[in-house]
Amino acid sequence: MLMVRGRAGGTELTGTLYERGERAPSFRGAPDEDAAYVWVCDEFYEVDSGGTTQLVDGREVNLAFESPMPRGFDTREQALEGAKEHVRTQFARIGVDPDDVSLEVEKNDG
Repeated sequence: MLMVRGRAGGTELTGTLYERGERAPSFRGAPDEDAAYVWVCDEFYEVDSGGTTQLVDGREVNLAFESPMPRGFDTREQALEGAKEHVRTQFARIGVDPDDVSLEVEKNDG
């Protein structure tokens, strides 16, 4: 499996990309088990009050989390691009410029 991590504004978000032959989590809404690559990561957005408080770029942001929406992909290239786009989008949803997100991919044998 691969960990795709984005960092910006003093915080980070990490998701998991399950590769061909690895067992991705199965739960309601998960992609068809025939998908070669499965991406799973939190989704969140900024709310005026409530939620979880996170410090981003020196300001307190209240985050509400949605259930992770796993996505299936046919190729490794599509999966990595989809994962990176997902991470950038989550940061954009809390006011961070997607171009400011530093991305890294690391192999996790765990």
